[in-house]
Amino acid sequence: MQRYGQVIRVKPDKIEEYKAYHSNIWPEVLDMIQKCNIRNYSIYHKDGYLFSYFEYVGEDFEADMAKMAADPTTQKWWDVCKPCQQPLETSTEGQWWADMEELFHCD
Repeated sequence: MQRYGQVIRVKPDKIEEYKAYHSNIWPEVLDMIQKCNIRNYSIYHKDGYLFSYFEYVGEDFEADMAKMAADPTTQKWWDVCKPCQQPLETSTEGQWWADMEELFHCD
């Protein structure tokens, strides 16, 4: 199992809209998250930043992320959510949510 932390900004005028979307996530999106071997997935908000945490339990992260990205329903979900988000200036080319470095973990 691999833990992931990611961060992105949420546009100030879009936070309530983003919260509303995530209070009623489409079942097909949740199903695809599971099919792509993501577990224990959470998104937090603080001061204009969204922080996501999830655990990947599969064998090929890149392949599972490509599978998710190819899913038409997931693409529609992203089309709804992306206008609410703003990538960090330090994000790499093509990166939406910025990966974070894990500095500490305790089970």
